[in-house]
Amino acid sequence: MLILSKLLPLFVLPPGICLLLAIAGLLFKRRSLVWLSLALLWVLSLPVVGGELMRRIEMPYHRVPVERVRHADAIVVLSGMLQQIDGAPLGELGDAGDRFEGGIDLFKAGKAPVLLFTGGQMPWNTGCVPEGVLLSKRAQLCGVPVRQIRVTSAVANTAGEAVASAALLDVSPRKPKRIILVTSASHMQRSLLLFKAAGFEVDPWPVDFRATDLKRQATIFDFMPDTNGMNNSSMALRELIGRTVYRLGARFMMPAK
Repeated sequence: MLILSKLLPLFVLPPGICLLLAIAGLLFKRRSLVWLSLALLWVLSLPVVGGELMRRIEMPYHRVPVERVRHADAIVVLSGMLQQIDGAPLGELGDAGDRFEGGIDLFKAGKAPVLLFTGGQMPWNTGCVPEGVLLSKRAQLCGVPVRQIRVTSAVANTAGEAVASAALLDVSPRKPKRIILVTSASHMQRSLLLFKAAGFEVDPWPVDFRATDLKRQATIFDFMPDTNGMNNSSMALRELIGRTVYRLGARFMMPAK
């Protein structure tokens, strides 16, 4: 499942599919395929297209003020925000750093007695420290008592995060736990699916929004290709693939009725 979810995007995301179409056009001497690859690359690079795709992926979620969040048994913060580089013992927060900050805000607001970080680590990155370990140290520097922090075992994907979190919090059909789930808005839908399948009662708290709800007038720059447009299109399409793969995986996690 992990290999499938990582390899499949290489062939169906914009750079890969455009390259395959161009190669096919050259091999079979079909100019139409080459022009199609260029047109697809151009369209998916438009900020207006990338923004709309990202907006669709993030729907129907909105940022909710901390004070409106219900109390729960634990706050669960998913991995995927930290870059480990030389000279930064605790890593550097990336674009999804709102996940960490959101978890800290919820804990300091007294929304749960436990702050749990998942130990994200790819099997081939054995030289790296599981992300949750570094985030735990960061949380302690922010004033979170170590006795109220939990870190799962090393996990490679969202399905693993759900299972490991359930094991750490001792979740079972007879002992359900309510959690506040913190992750990127685009990643929330499949995360909800998997954490509910693992036995949790989940209150989603999405962060790291890439599309804005604010209405603004379109400009000429929205129709000019740029890297941000391509990045948003790629992220949205990758998430669609992930939802399909994980929805299949979740069926195997569901308890028998």
